Amino acid sequence: MDDDGTRGVRGSSADRVPGPALPPPPTTPPRVPGPAAGPRPAATPVEQRPARPGSASPTEQPVPGAPVDAWLRTPRPPQEPGVWRYGYTPPPPEEPEGVSNRSLLVGALISLLSALLLWSLWRNGYLPYRLVPLKLFTPGEWWNPGTSGGPRTIEGSDALTVYEAILFGLLAYGCGRIGNFSELFRRHVADRGQPFLALAAAAAAGLTQLLVWKETLPVVRPVLVLVASVAGGEIYQSQTVVNVIYAVIVAAVLYPFARLGGWRELIAARRGTAAPAPDGTAAAPAAATSADQWPELRTAGWTDVADTLTAEVRTGRMNDVDVARLRHAWALATRRPDRLAPLAEAVLRTGGAAALHPSGHRDLPRRGARHDVLTGQVRIGRCADDPHNPYVRRGTGLALEPALLGTSLLAVGPPGAGKTARLIRPVVEALALRALAGQAAVLAVGGAGAPLGPDDAFDVVVRLGHPGSAHDIDLYGGTTDPDEAAAVLAEGLVGDVGSLDSRRAATVLAQLLGPYRAAHGHFPSVPELRELLDGTPAAFAGLRASLEAAGHHAMLRELDARSRQAGGPGDPAPALADRVALLDRPAFTGFFATGPDARPFSLRALGQHPLRVRVDLPERGHAEASRLLTRLLLAQFTAITAARTDTTLFACLVLDDATHAVTAETVRGIRRLRSVNAGAVLALRTVDDVPETLHTPLLGAVGCTAAFSGITTWDGKRFAEAWGKEWVETREVAQHTVFADQPFTRALHALRKLVTGKAVTTDAVTVRQVERERWSASELAYAVPAGHAVIRLATVQGEHAPPLLVHLDG
Repeated sequence: MDDDGTRGVRGSSADRVPGPALPPPPTTPPRVPGPAAGPRPAATPVEQRPARPGSASPTEQPVPGAPVDAWLRTPRPPQEPGVWRYGYTPPPPEEPEGVSNRSLLVGALISLLSALLLWSLWRNGYLPYRLVPLKLFTPGEWWNPGTSGGPRTIEGSDALTVYEAILFGLLAYGCGRIGNFSELFRRHVADRGQPFLALAAAAAAGLTQLLVWKETLPVVRPVLVLVASVAGGEIYQSQTVVNVIYAVIVAAVLYPFARLGGWRELIAARRGTAAPAPDGTAAAPAAATSADQWPELRTAGWTDVADTLTAEVRTGRMNDVDVARLRHAWALATRRPDRLAPLAEAVLRTGGAAALHPSGHRDLPRRGARHDVLTGQVRIGRCADDPHNPYVRRGTGLALEPALLGTSLLAVGPPGAGKTARLIRPVVEALALRALAGQAAVLAVGGAGAPLGPDDAFDVVVRLGHPGSAHDIDLYGGTTDPDEAAAVLAEGLVGDVGSLDSRRAATVLAQLLGPYRAAHGHFPSVPELRELLDGTPAAFAGLRASLEAAGHHAMLRELDARSRQAGGPGDPAPALADRVALLDRPAFTGFFATGPDARPFSLRALGQHPLRVRVDLPERGHAEASRLLTRLLLAQFTAITAARTDTTLFACLVLDDATHAVTAETVRGIRRLRSVNAGAVLALRTVDDVPETLHTPLLGAVGCTAAFSGITTWDGKRFAEAWGKEWVETREVAQHTVFADQPFTRALHALRKLVTGKAVTTDAVTVRQVERERWSASELAYAVPAGHAVIRLATVQGEHAPPLLVHLDG
């Protein structure tokens, strides 16, 4: 990788300028622990969705210590924006609102008691005309005369036995349907799962067998009668035949309970075997397991390379970052056929260590969040089981990825709400992993001590104001164009001053930066720029003499114009000088230097290399200077990424605290980021940290927004307006007093009012469709629990998800 001004370290002398240094590639690739050396970096904790009735909990994370090939074969079906796709299983269809458990139990009990009463009346002969249907279809000589006459012959007795068994079966079936016993069984038995289901079915089967052989349930005698009528009574002279018939009865009674209790599946699970799949479904898993075989390489004819990588994966010498990096390298190489052969040779020679990141690292020192490097997703939480969330999203994992961050993200919440620990750091970690895979570049900016990640997780760490910092920041963004440098620097210096036109400020800076660069070959340092803005005669005289000696007459005219305008009404130079003075402090001595020997880190390198950069700002002792630098870095990032021609890398800027960093120009720049494969993540304590005129433009410029618990109703109102409204169905119930006309009815109503203390009323229900806010300001301020946030997501392709209440566990 060409360094492009990204290498260099602070020298031993105090005059040397700090410059960022990337660690050179190691001579030998780092070793990845094998199966016997410990857990692999690719393995992350397992996460499961809470079980719903009738649904299994899907696996959302690879099991700790699981091999990479299993992780690679896990399905990742395309889903709506923000759905954690790793091992996603859709929820069962939403069930309509059913009756309560109390009503269900009471209905079942009443149905059962009614059936028992009816059967008792039948058996004791209290129901008239009970034998009439049977006598219509049987010979009359079998029965005694009269409608209630009983059987006269043995054939009549046998027919009555079968008749009663049929009626008992119909009565049991009707009782089960009316009492809704199937729903009762599903709720209170089947939903508990195994082994409770099997034990309950076994207990019910034992009780049923007892009642059958006690002849309380008419099963045995009707079966014997039917067998005798078909095969003849002589069949019972053989004890073997009788035993076989009894065994068939026992099996027939046990079979439905075995099906309901899942005895076969339970036994197979305890023995470690699975039930065979139906025909036609066995080929689907086989096709899904081919991902670890590197089919894209085999299709292209690189079978030896695919075999090498397959062996690396299966033996545990590759982690998930290696897989993502080599897949990306192969995709890039296919666009440049001349790179295919070198890449294949590197893979055959070094295996999973081919195409390494310039730092030589193959993974982060440690991970605090759950990642799927193959899709670039980082899981930050779980959608709550809340009526505001759609049914299909309740309980699913919520994840962020470059397709979402490309629209930029704004997170608002008070201190302590968890913005840094539960959102900012997981995002930075995911982007750092993606940078190691050669697919992204990340710039994380926060206060000194902010938990954005350890130093060894970054290629460049800039500690502004810290004497031990080995790196520095280029105030001019690495450009050589004075006008471009002046525009960005003016935005960073006075972009938050509403009464000052940043274009006039840029003109003033250009009138000084152009002549100075023409005279000295570089831009001025902070002390020199301050003297020029203050209009120091000695500084102007020295610059004019250098220009005259070099013959830069055009630049002399620029300098003369600045001299004439200095001190005039509305001159922005004094304001610029005051802001530059914030950086001209003893704590920043040696920083922001220019000159021929200075090689500070330039943000322009982010658009060319997969760098991981962290900037620590001295917020405690130099709060205003930190805000100025944050504003400058945001302005530089939007300007540099918008101007780059190669948008292969996803570039992302993460501001842990964007207070007073957003200006009108940077809002326009944020809006342009999605078209150049870049994004910004901004965290604010309140929307009021942004000028009021920019509230609506900022919320409209970002595609993803997050409102954390504890925001004010004023902030909630802005989010509610930005998220819009939706049509909902409302039910209005009006109670009207009932006035009786009849004396007896009035007496009953008076008695009821005397007993209950309430008048007799009737309910009038009105159902209608109304348009309401998805989340109201009061709900956002008071209904969001601690540790939660309401997050709205959108992709660069235009897809979007509604605002979701998310429990953050990043």
